[in-house]
Parts: sequence; C-alpha cells; structure tokens
Amino acid sequence: MSKKFPENQTRFSQRFTSDSGIVSLMEDLGQALNVNPDLLFMGGGNPARIRGFEDRIAIHLQQIARNPETLNKLIGIYQSPQGSEECIQALVKYFRKQCGWSVSEKNIAITSGSQSAFFLLINMLAQNGGGEEAQKKICFPIMPEYLGYSDQGIDHGTMLGNLPRVELLDKNQFKYHIDFSSLAVDEETAAICISRPTNPSGNVISGEEVEQLTLLAQRKGIPLIVDCAYGNPFPGVVYEQVESSWNENSIFVMSLSKLGLPGVRTGIVVAKEDYIEQITRVNTIMNLACGNLGPSLLTSLLNANELPGLCDEVLLPFYRRRRDFALKQIEKHMQGVPYRVHKPEGAFFLWLWFEGMPISSAELYERMKQKGVLIMDGEHFFFGLSDKNRHAYECIRLTYCQSEPVIEQAIRLLGQELKSVYELG
Repeated sequence: MSKKFPENQTRFSQRFTSDSGIVSLMEDLGQALNVNPDLLFMGGGNPARIRGFEDRIAIHLQQIARNPETLNKLIGIYQSPQGSEECIQALVKYFRKQCGWSVSEKNIAITSGSQSAFFLLINMLAQNGGGEEAQKKICFPIMPEYLGYSDQGIDHGTMLGNLPRVELLDKNQFKYHIDFSSLAVDEETAAICISRPTNPSGNVISGEEVEQLTLLAQRKGIPLIVDCAYGNPFPGVVYEQVESSWNENSIFVMSLSKLGLPGVRTGIVVAKEDYIEQITRVNTIMNLACGNLGPSLLTSLLNANELPGLCDEVLLPFYRRRRDFALKQIEKHMQGVPYRVHKPEGAFFLWLWFEGMPISSAELYERMKQKGVLIMDGEHFFFGLSDKNRHAYECIRLTYCQSEPVIEQAIRLLGQELKSVYELG
C-alpha cells in the first residue's frame, strides 16, 4: 500500500520510503498472517526448524552462560567494529583448513546480517554520476536473483540484470545458465554479483561459469561478489559437489541465518584488506559494534569442530529429504498442469514455471492467499531489466522448510487452483 510522507524528504528518505517490491511483499505477508495465522506458509525464507541443530545450539548456549568470562563477552562488552577478534581468528583457521583459502584476520569482517553487508558493499562500490541515477552499477549476470538486493542502492538504477539461457531437462525440469552472449560488463560496471546457490531458483552456477565471471571481473578490475548464504562453506545446502575458491578479487558474503540462526543477525564478509577496512569504518559509524550472540555461538561451534558435522550430517540430509518429498507431491498433484521445476541443486526452495499460464504469478499469489496458502510471486525476482519477458510472470517460489503435512496440503491446493486456471483459460 502506497503511503504519503512529508514533502521535504531528503533524497535518502525518498529512496528508502518509496514503494518497493520487498517492502510491499513483507507488509502483505505480515498482514496476511495476522488475518489468518493458520495460513500454509510456503513463501518465506526462514530456515526449517531442525531439532538436532537446535539441541546442539542449546548446549553451546548453556556452556557460554555457565562460564563468567564467556557470558561477559556475550552480554557485557562491545566487540571491535570489525567483529569479535576471537570469532575472526576461529574463522581464519576454519577457512584455511576446511576450504584451503589463504586468508588472514585482515580479510574478514562481521556485520549485522548479510543483508546489511550487501547494503554496505553495494553503496561502497556503485558510483553516483551527480544526479539521481547510479553511474557505475552492480551487474547481476543471471536473473532471477534474490529480491533483497533489488532496492539496496541509494541511487536509482544501481542494479543491472541479465536474463538467463534456459535449458529444458527431462522429468519436467529446467535449468538456468548465464547467457554470456548478452552479458554487458563495461566501464559502467562497478562489480559483478551472484548467489550460489541462488534464491529463488535453487540454481547452482557451474564452476565453469564462475571461472568465466572471475576472469571477466579480473580483466575489468572489478570484484566478483558471491553470496554464499545457502552454500559453502556453511550451511552447505548444496546437493551436488561444488568447489568454492576465494581470491583477493572476490568478495564472499556469508550468513548464520540459513545455518538455522536467523534471529542472531550475523553476516560475514571475506575480502581483500582495503574492502574490510572500509566496511569496518562504515560499521563503526552505523552500528558502533555488531551484536555478540552470533559470533559467540559461531566461535563455540568452530572451536569444538562441530560445524562441518552439523552441516553434512544434520542440515543437508534434512533438506534433501524435504526437497524429495516436495518434488513427489508436485508430481502427484500437478498432473495435467503444464509445469516445470528448476533443477533443485541447492538452498531450500522449489522454483516452478507454468508456461503459458493464463494469469500472472501475481494473480496466482492473490488467489492462493484466498485459499489459505502463501506462495512467492516470481515477478519481483527479475529486477534491473529494461524489459521482462513472459517467463518472469509465469514463475513462483515455494519453500520446503515446512512440515510434510503442510507441504502436501499446500501443493494439493495449488494443483487444484492451477487446473482450474488452465481449464478456464
């Protein structure tokens, strides 16, 4: 819903209080849940509640609370603006041993969530030309991409998207690839940014594609930003073996949210020293210091060498089972519907494409909301484009973080509605 604010707003205020996809979406989701708390919530990005993970976190919290020294570090002191020194040291050891990365303490900063990390990075790198439009832009080489990036630029026109090449696969699946033939990276490009795996599609950009982007970024003298929120090195929700290689031309952004700790609001940036120094200075001005809960828990997990086991033996098998269950429900309840599912290679979403759907995904979202099911309209995930193709209006995102009964019921109701939509034309 559009709201009126004072006419004498600053440019910053105008930019971030105007209507935007993510604000409208979050408001609508919140209102829908308030009206009907029993909605089948298949549209959110919250990780699943996993008992085995929560049990281990509870043990670490108890250990921290019982020790006066660690308790004081948790609640009684400000950490460095760069982040907890103890946590950063533990991360350096982890990245060197687990990933083979040549990093030091000067290559890591901790932020108040990866969302705020991206706000800092995007506005540090994108440049203003003196007007309201960004002169140097952030290039997203493959759409659809994470909706949360789309409105983070202080200047309008900060994001530049690129439509994908679509490969049709067996078993009603398809896969996105970067269309390098249409990818424009020039003197107006400030950085290249990808997520791996990708929210919303579950796509994992191939190693060959990452290598091409890395070389392209190096030739242009710009960084390649990789959002690792769902992938390696943690939480590692990737269903096929992939390598993640950091170098000083890369900026890797991680989060504790998809590990199962969205409430602690902790992000991690791995980059060359001058970027880390800039982030630290801005962090000091904006936040003074980050919260201590996330770094305290992460330090405890790393020092106990429990993180790899939690990722490989608890999180990944859980999400794999839920993914397979959701796929079976789609196969069962979508018979007769012309659908395709993006090959689910990572994260915890299914991205469905209803080719030739007589209504838009936005209208399908509204219809399903009336039936007590919340899905994610796919249109908002295609941003930074001068023109969207029809495909952008034919896709939706479903989470499989809910319980199996909720997943089954929601997909059954979705299948019924889609059959009606196609029959009526």
